[in-house]
Amino acid sequence: MDFAFSEQHEAVRDTVRRLCQSEHQQLVAAAEENEVLPREVFARWGELGLLGVRYPEEDGGSGLDKISDCIVREELSYMSQGFASSWSAHSHLGIWPIWKAGTAQQRQRFFRPALQGTKIAGFALSEPDGGSNIRALRTRAERAAGGWRLRGSKLYITNAPIADFLLVAARTAPELSSNAISLFIVELPAGGMTIEKLRKEGIRASETGLIHMEDVFVPDDCVLGDRLGTYPVILESLSENRVGVAANALGMARAAFDAATAYARDRLVANKRIGDYQAIGHKLAEMSAQIEAAKWLVYYGAWRVDQNTLDSATAARVKLIASETAVAVSEQAIRIHGGAGIMREYPVGRIHRDALVYVIGEGTSEIQKNLIARDLGFRF
Repeated sequence: MDFAFSEQHEAVRDTVRRLCQSEHQQLVAAAEENEVLPREVFARWGELGLLGVRYPEEDGGSGLDKISDCIVREELSYMSQGFASSWSAHSHLGIWPIWKAGTAQQRQRFFRPALQGTKIAGFALSEPDGGSNIRALRTRAERAAGGWRLRGSKLYITNAPIADFLLVAARTAPELSSNAISLFIVELPAGGMTIEKLRKEGIRASETGLIHMEDVFVPDDCVLGDRLGTYPVILESLSENRVGVAANALGMARAAFDAATAYARDRLVANKRIGDYQAIGHKLAEMSAQIEAAKWLVYYGAWRVDQNTLDSATAARVKLIASETAVAVSEQAIRIHGGAGIMREYPVGRIHRDALVYVIGEGTSEIQKNLIARDLGFRF
């Protein structure tokens, strides 16, 4: 067993940290306040090879691994979850299915430009009336001359307001089976599709949309993989992404902890640093232990991806622990800050709002527990 990161992994971490400190950090405040992500960051990520970090070189990627992918996520999230969430929705959910199941033409037309950051991607799965049962989605795809027409709505779709194309999950048959759900690549703007930008309490810098589709035409060559029934690709993508967003949560937890530690060193009460009071010192000690535990669970999950042995229950455990850790640590960071914790000049309030998104998004904590319980042989 080897618990050390390689020199290559550390080089990736150093690259992202320097990028955040020298270029991105100065953009965060305005992006959060205006709820607008600068499009140019995608091209910069593409230039540095960060959008294709876990994809093979022969496919246009950087030829690294899932551990490197998680390092990028962790460091971007340490700076801003808004930036990290948009990166994630683009570099994994938006294009991983195309890499995994797309035709050669689809890879050339969509995947490669997305790796370069010249096209922005998103993944349209969740729906206004839907819960976590993907098989029950209502968006329909009906046969038309030369292609398909999509009807339905999608909600909470990251990158939708700024995307150049979206992967849209739709039902191609009425039965509730995996063969009845397929993925379609929709270029934007598209006739019949309207996208309403949503205002959020958390992850404000990442742009999120509500999508309405009425007879949106998709040509046959934009059916993912030139075949129907790509539901298994959706499930595989979501499992791997749960490990990924767990790394996002880890970055947020670290950021909240570091802010709380710095405040505990600087804030004096009765001529004594508040960190030297046992009540505060114990909080920080517990936060430190929680983060360390989450860190190695996240990178164990990434290692399992690289070994091609990741299963849905393991992904659920990783996501559950990391996301709940981010919420718990960021809440304690606010408490340590006291009144300052709810002031915008301090980052911990923003981090806590952002962390709350990940006990809901990418599968709620309750859904993760269902998956784990199912793995233990129980059914609800």
